[in-house]
Amino acid sequence: MYNMNIREEEDKLDKFQQGRINAFDKIEEELKSLIKPLRQAKIKTIKYYRQDEPKSYSVVYGTDLIQDYIKDIKTLLDN
Repeated sequence: MYNMNIREEEDKLDKFQQGRINAFDKIEEELKSLIKPLRQAKIKTIKYYRQDEPKSYSVVYGTDLIQDYIKDIKTLLDN
Protein backbone atom coordinates (compact mmCIF):
# COMPACT_ATOMS: atom_id res chain seq x y z
CA MET A 1 0.00 0.00 0.00
CA TYR A 2 2.75 2.42 0.96
CA ASN A 3 4.68 1.70 -2.25
CA MET A 4 1.52 2.33 -4.27
CA ASN A 5 1.05 5.76 -2.67
CA ILE A 6 4.67 6.68 -3.37
CA ARG A 7 4.29 5.64 -7.00
CA GLU A 8 1.06 7.64 -7.35
CA GLU A 9 2.80 10.70 -5.92
CA GLU A 10 5.74 10.21 -8.27
CA ASP A 11 3.32 9.92 -11.21
CA LYS A 12 1.56 13.13 -10.14
CA LEU A 13 4.89 14.90 -9.81
CA ASP A 14 6.10 13.67 -13.21
CA LYS A 15 2.83 14.73 -14.84
CA PHE A 16 2.96 18.15 -13.19
CA GLN A 17 6.57 18.75 -14.21
CA GLN A 18 5.99 17.56 -17.77
CA GLY A 19 3.01 19.89 -18.04
CA ARG A 20 5.18 22.82 -16.95
CA ILE A 21 7.83 21.90 -19.51
CA ASN A 22 5.26 21.42 -22.31
CA ALA A 23 3.83 24.86 -21.58
CA PHE A 24 6.95 26.38 -23.14
CA ASP A 25 6.18 24.65 -26.44
CA LYS A 26 2.65 26.02 -26.35
CA ILE A 27 3.91 29.53 -25.62
CA GLU A 28 6.43 29.26 -28.44
CA GLU A 29 3.68 28.26 -30.88
CA GLU A 30 1.53 31.18 -29.72
CA LEU A 31 4.40 33.58 -30.31
CA LYS A 32 5.03 32.15 -33.77
CA SER A 33 1.34 32.59 -34.60
CA LEU A 34 1.70 36.34 -33.95
CA ILE A 35 4.16 36.95 -36.79
CA LYS A 36 1.62 36.96 -39.62
CA PRO A 37 -0.95 39.22 -37.86
CA LEU A 38 1.88 41.54 -36.81
CA ARG A 39 3.06 41.89 -40.40
CA GLN A 40 -0.50 42.42 -41.62
CA ALA A 41 -1.06 45.11 -38.99
CA LYS A 42 2.09 46.87 -40.15
CA ILE A 43 0.95 46.78 -43.77
CA LYS A 44 -2.49 48.12 -42.83
CA THR A 45 -0.88 50.88 -40.78
CA ILE A 46 1.38 51.89 -43.65
CA LYS A 47 -1.60 51.95 -46.00
CA TYR A 48 -3.64 54.00 -43.55
CA TYR A 49 -0.96 56.65 -43.05
CA ARG A 50 0.25 56.81 -46.65
CA GLN A 51 -2.98 56.40 -48.60
CA ASP A 52 -6.12 56.70 -46.51
CA GLU A 53 -5.27 59.38 -43.94
CA PRO A 54 -1.82 60.91 -44.58
CA LYS A 55 -2.40 63.75 -42.09
CA SER A 56 -3.74 61.54 -39.33
CA TYR A 57 -2.33 61.17 -35.84
CA SER A 58 -4.71 58.29 -35.13
CA VAL A 59 -3.34 55.14 -33.60
CA VAL A 60 -4.17 52.28 -35.93
CA TYR A 61 -2.86 49.49 -33.65
CA GLY A 62 -1.80 49.74 -30.03
CA THR A 63 1.90 49.16 -30.62
CA ASP A 64 2.86 50.81 -27.32
CA LEU A 65 0.69 48.34 -25.43
CA ILE A 66 2.06 45.43 -27.44
CA GLN A 67 5.62 46.53 -26.66
CA ASP A 68 4.73 46.82 -22.96
CA TYR A 69 3.37 43.27 -22.96
CA ILE A 70 6.52 41.97 -24.64
CA LYS A 71 8.65 43.81 -22.09
CA ASP A 72 6.58 42.22 -19.30
CA ILE A 73 7.10 38.77 -20.80
CA LYS A 74 10.85 39.37 -20.98
CA THR A 75 10.83 40.48 -17.35
CA LEU A 76 9.03 37.26 -16.34
CA LEU A 77 11.62 35.19 -18.17
CA ASP A 78 14.64 37.04 -16.76
CA ASN A 79 14.14 35.97 -13.15
